[in-house]
Parts: sequence; C-alpha cells; structure tokens
Amino acid sequence: MTSAYDLAPSVQRSLDATKVDYVKVGSSGLRVSWPILGGMILGSSPIMPWNLNEEDSIKLLKAAYDRGLNTWDTANCYRNGLSEEIIGDQLGKTKDYVNQGGLSRGAVFHSVEESLTRLGTTYIDLLQIHRFDPNTPIEETMKALHDLVQGGKVRYLGASSMWATQLAQMQFVAEQNGWTKFISVQNYYNLCYREEEREMNRFCKATGLGILPWSPLYGGKLAKPLGRNESLRSQMPNPLHSLTSEDEQIIGKVEEIGDKKGWKMSQVALAWHKAKGTVPIAGMNSVGRVDEMAVMRDKLLTEEEIQFLEELYQPRAVVGHL
Repeated sequence: MTSAYDLAPSVQRSLDATKVDYVKVGSSGLRVSWPILGGMILGSSPIMPWNLNEEDSIKLLKAAYDRGLNTWDTANCYRNGLSEEIIGDQLGKTKDYVNQGGLSRGAVFHSVEESLTRLGTTYIDLLQIHRFDPNTPIEETMKALHDLVQGGKVRYLGASSMWATQLAQMQFVAEQNGWTKFISVQNYYNLCYREEEREMNRFCKATGLGILPWSPLYGGKLAKPLGRNESLRSQMPNPLHSLTSEDEQIIGKVEEIGDKKGWKMSQVALAWHKAKGTVPIAGMNSVGRVDEMAVMRDKLLTEEEIQFLEELYQPRAVVGHL
C-alpha cells in the first residue's frame, strides 16, 4: 500500500509494474494512487439503490487493490459506518479518510476513535474535515486536529469544501500557534463546475496544498453520452448536477474527444483533471470502471483539446459547501 514514507525496493518494483500513477499530495510527503477510489458507493442503502452490497463491494475493492488503486476515500457517515467496516474487513487499513462530523474537540476525537475501530487500524494517513463548522471556534478545531497528529492517530490533515477565506483563516491560526496545517483540500470541481478556479484552486497552488476533487465525473454525467444507458444514480434529481445547455455541449465534447482518441469518456474527463494537477476521488461501481481508471498513466490531453473542452463553460452559482 502507499505510504507517507519511502517504500521498500520490492514494494516499489510492484508499484512500478502497475499502470497506475502515484503522486504526492501538494508539497507534502504523502503519496497516493491516481485517481483515488471513492467509498461512498460501498454498502447497501435503501435510499441509494445504486449502492453495492457487501459482496460486490469487496469484489470492487479487491479489483482496485490488485490493479494498484490503493488509496481509498471513506467517511464515518457513509452507510452509518458500513463503508468503513467493509474497507476495514478487507484490508485492515485505508489510506485516505474524510471526517464528516462537527469540528468541536469532542466531535473530532469521537469520530476518529470510532473510525479507527471500524477500520481496524491504529492511525489514519490523511484525515480530511468535512466542510467548515461555523459553530466551533477555529482555534478549538485546529488544536484538536494538531493533538491527533501529535498523538500518532493521524499523520496528515486536509480540509474539504469551504470558502477560500475560511481555509486561509484555519491555516493562519495553525501557523500562528505552531500547529499542524492542512496539506490538501477536497472540493467540488469538474468540467461542468469550475467555480473553484476563481479563488480556492489558486490559493491551494500558491501555498502548496493538494487538490482532491470530489464528483470529478459530475455525478457520472461526464462518463456516458447523454441519454444513453444512464445509471439509476445519474437519473436521480440532484441540484449539484442539474444539466444546463452548456453542460450538455461539454458532455458532447468529452464524447467527441473520446471517440477521436479511442478512450472512454470517463478517461477524457479524468485526463482533464490530470492536466489541472489535481488528484480526483472517483466513484467506481464495477470492475469494468476500475479497469478504466487503472490505465490513466499515459492518457494525456493536448493544450488544444483542453481548450476545446473548456471553451463553452459559463459561470454558475456556487454550490457544494453552502
């Protein structure tokens, strides 16, 4: 599995034999697979019928691991902890974690302890807080997170969707007090939603923070031609993925480039993320989808293709962290 530290030569040779890239998160020493596997789909749910049952979840995780996709994103609220339990039962450790609770000291410590138990591990490589908590002083949050690092339960810290000003405030408080700062931000960013380019992505690049976008395929809509074999999930109403006429044209452009290059549409959309220097967290609901994601190493877009994909984008209302 990937580690924050140098790997043994035998492990390095094994990783090199895969078709998966391994990259550092921002300017930190943490290495992750590219892309990261999103764990929200793991575990049956009566309100999310597209989710995988435990047997299929384990098959998916094994396929991902065997192909070198060994950085997985999970959260304590996914299926009320079932996603973490499935990952814990399969490997004993996960290498990427998102804390989805409040950010008071008690909430932070409680959620981490529960997650460590479910995952069957003694530490978390990357703990990413979920959103900004306006009800808790920033000092309380950052001190609690720092104490988790100092106590060996967490190695690196990350943030999630919030205003760039809020992230800057949290980083400033940590720096002023000599506490552990964030190394990454998990934000909503894809070809059809690029508002993060205005402030957040600029701030991250200027300060060495890694960008780990969630929903890089726009809820799956960038992975298939419009109206063709749409998944149950993509048909569900979702304000984050409400298609505009520009969206439909962008999806058409993704399909056009895919046809020209002999790629899957999902590979085109993820190659755009590679060009932007991000590490996307992609949901995968089948071994076939894992295979698509595991061969991205040599899939690069030209500057002309990037411009072609981006030229129709229109500014839109901010969503994802309000």
